[in-house]
Amino acid sequence: MTTSADTHCPYCALQCAMTLKSPAALTPAVQPGSDPVPAPPVLKVSGRDFPTNRGGLCRKGWTSASLLNHPGRVTEPMLKGSDGVHRPVGWDDALNLITAAVKDTRSRYGADAVGVFGGGGLTNEKAYMLGKFARLALGTSRIDYNGRFCMSSAAAAGMRAFGVDRGLPFPLEDLDSASTILMLGSNVAETMPPFVQHLQGVRDAGGLIVVDPRRSATAAFTSDGGGLHLQPLPGTDLALLLGLSHVVIHEGLADTEFIQARTSGFDAVVRSVNAFWPERVQSLTGVPADLIRETARRLAQGATKGGSYILTGRGVEQHVDGTDTATAAINLSLLLGLPGSARSGYGTLTGQGNGQGGREHGQKADQLPGYRKITDPAARAHVAQVWGVPESLIPGPGLPAVQLLKSLGQPDGVRCLFVHASNIAVASPDANAVIAGLRSLDFLVVCDFFVSETAAEADLILPVLQWAEEEGTLTNLEGRVLRRRRALQPPAGARSELWIMARLAEALDAPSTYSEDPETVFEELRLASAGGLADYSGIDYAMLDRGEAAYWPYPVGSTGTPRLFLDGFAHADGKAVMTPVAPRRRRTPVPNPDQDAKSMTLITGRLLEHYQSGSQTRRVSELLDSQPEAKLQIHPAAAATMGITDGAFVSVANERGEVLCRAELSTAIRPETVFLPFHFPELESANRLTEAATDPISGMPEFKFNKVWVRVAANGLQHSVLQASEAS
Repeated sequence: MTTSADTHCPYCALQCAMTLKSPAALTPAVQPGSDPVPAPPVLKVSGRDFPTNRGGLCRKGWTSASLLNHPGRVTEPMLKGSDGVHRPVGWDDALNLITAAVKDTRSRYGADAVGVFGGGGLTNEKAYMLGKFARLALGTSRIDYNGRFCMSSAAAAGMRAFGVDRGLPFPLEDLDSASTILMLGSNVAETMPPFVQHLQGVRDAGGLIVVDPRRSATAAFTSDGGGLHLQPLPGTDLALLLGLSHVVIHEGLADTEFIQARTSGFDAVVRSVNAFWPERVQSLTGVPADLIRETARRLAQGATKGGSYILTGRGVEQHVDGTDTATAAINLSLLLGLPGSARSGYGTLTGQGNGQGGREHGQKADQLPGYRKITDPAARAHVAQVWGVPESLIPGPGLPAVQLLKSLGQPDGVRCLFVHASNIAVASPDANAVIAGLRSLDFLVVCDFFVSETAAEADLILPVLQWAEEEGTLTNLEGRVLRRRRALQPPAGARSELWIMARLAEALDAPSTYSEDPETVFEELRLASAGGLADYSGIDYAMLDRGEAAYWPYPVGSTGTPRLFLDGFAHADGKAVMTPVAPRRRRTPVPNPDQDAKSMTLITGRLLEHYQSGSQTRRVSELLDSQPEAKLQIHPAAAATMGITDGAFVSVANERGEVLCRAELSTAIRPETVFLPFHFPELESANRLTEAATDPISGMPEFKFNKVWVRVAANGLQHSVLQASEAS
């Protein structure tokens, strides 16, 4: 007997459709700590036709089922002993320990000494309930999530300009007919490969323009007449965008009718870009002035033909000026009249599987369900009514992720922490400091299905369900709500986070109700989101099960909103707001203390084979065999000055830490720049080097511009790298 389920991939926000077929019973997993025993996947994965992926999957999607019966799966609660070893405990004991820790922490330090860190991989139901659980059951304002590291700058810029934040305010298929696409800071060919189907038309037209300091796989699509590759110095994207806007304005390429009718702030933006003529921008960015002019002209010309689109990704957003950089991209799109058009637009490419829905319903420190501001009295009153509690019980805004993590173990900070769907020991900036913070906590609870690097630090690990074992919904990069369907039963000892929160809420005598049934939770989410920017009130499981397209906002009685802004923007006057921005001075780096090392600029990013912190993909043999270790991509000319050869071990260091890895010589990167993937832990962890400085508006950390010192590793350090590699 087999079962079959139509669902979606557990990885990125493209949410590729797939069909799962499985035996009736799950092959029992081997207990943690035992020798790994390879087992065939318990599910057969096949691509399913869907607008975003059209039946295609990437390597991660095809191999996703192999994790469901992985021998390292955690299948019962694990408590760390005094010797540092995790051992099984029963669920009753685990819940009692958590309840006691929460009560003790609140009585000694106050409710805000309890913290919650969520993730963009949680279903809408779990993200919604986590926000409610934190604020009512725990009574804390200290909740944020790893989406702060991904989408926060683009979200803040979208709210500022449009009054609403939806990654793509149009269906992905709209890109198929575009004449010109400007893509900044995104390598979709590796991060979400099925996406590139939607670029084929623009590539055939020679209209794909990619901005990236590296000759990435996506940038390579511009070769052979496919378009243009602009290769700026890291951290200069804002200046480049201001230069493009300068050309649009001063060459008469702007859509003046659109600007007058549908925007405000134009005059201030004109003044702000006057100083960024192409030759000056060339001196700042390294991009030739002629290429700047040609890019602006192509965008303007494309808007009058098949359509022009401007798309941004983490490469231009993960900076201390990420919100302003995304704003500059939006300003450029507004000058050209792209947003609100039926065949042009601006969008940002959401990364995590539920990065869109995960930021809409209460995981963020300053938000309530429906993308409501937690400081808005009307929003608080509405949500309090749905929850059946006095408005005064809902805490105010908490701390964004970086500040939350900096507070761990501090006298006035978080002393007891819950972590859900996030591997902060690897994925956070200044990771060494974060790990020290985790170790200073009085009690750390991590919900996971593997012993991730964060779970390894936990006092208590709670085993939770994997994607194919649960029901729920997610929202993809287009703002389309999708159904996740169960394909097989989970291990007997694993529990849904909804079940865990319901049991703990009961033990803590929490107000309101906490269901463990996903559909019941979604029905409550519908009510809580009604009337908000991200209104899901007209969506239900039945319509999703029928395959109906559901793009939010979807109020009751409507048919949803596949394309935003056709009739107006979400500000009170219906106009988009253009905000003048300018590059800001970065912190002066610490002087290089090592005369044998060369100062360079580090950028971080993803590989085709791995996802996020690699906690899942590093456990898939096919993926790990292809990319088993972190490698420092460095230009041969730069390597030659340091005596670095291809495959040699190198030390990459700064005042925050050191990474030891092999060098990979490549002409695809600028000579003053090096690149490290961030999927690997310990000695290869790129985030040992990234700075916890943040954008003042979004709270986004500086992942993409960090000064490092590079040199050949000493023999002893090479031995350490080899030992660590063998141990892993």
